[in-house]
Amino acid sequence: MQNHRHFIIHKPYGFLSQFINNQTKRKKKLLGELNFNFPEETMAIGRLDVASEGLLFLTTNGKVSAQVRSKKVEKEYYVQVDGLITQEAINKLKEGVEIGFDGKKYMTLPGQAFLIDTPNFDNRSQKIRDERHAPTSWVAIIITEGKFRQVRKMTAAVGFPTLRLVRVRIGEILLNNMKPGDVKEVTELL
Repeated sequence: MQNHRHFIIHKPYGFLSQFINNQTKRKKKLLGELNFNFPEETMAIGRLDVASEGLLFLTTNGKVSAQVRSKKVEKEYYVQVDGLITQEAINKLKEGVEIGFDGKKYMTLPGQAFLIDTPNFDNRSQKIRDERHAPTSWVAIIITEGKFRQVRKMTAAVGFPTLRLVRVRIGEILLNNMKPGDVKEVTELL
């Protein structure tokens, strides 16, 4: 019987959530470039797009993936949006909004959303536009699904495009004070 290994990482901005680059045109940063010696069969569970940051699970046990990605597990994101988000927009995020997915319209499941104070994250490697140009605000969004670029599409659908997105929680596991690029080995993921 194989002893599987599990990891939580703070995926930095600009990294793909994978170990192999399937694209031939541009060189992208991969998880294997982080300062950690991952076992060869390590895979990411779920994804964060290249512009997103935060908590990502890695494992050598593919069977854990379906459990983590199930609709029973909450995923929480802190999202910096363009403009001062309104209560009306937050209410729409809670109720579910229509987004495009796979060339079709899709109604997101109801979730949670609320205004938050500016979190104390490290500065991103690529600067976000200066607040002198227009105000920004932060909202927490908690969902149980994870369609392609869903949170970004949700905030855009209510008129407040995402400027920065950081996943801070999956189930009961928190990002806490992990810094971008930090890796922790854990005994279990959920």
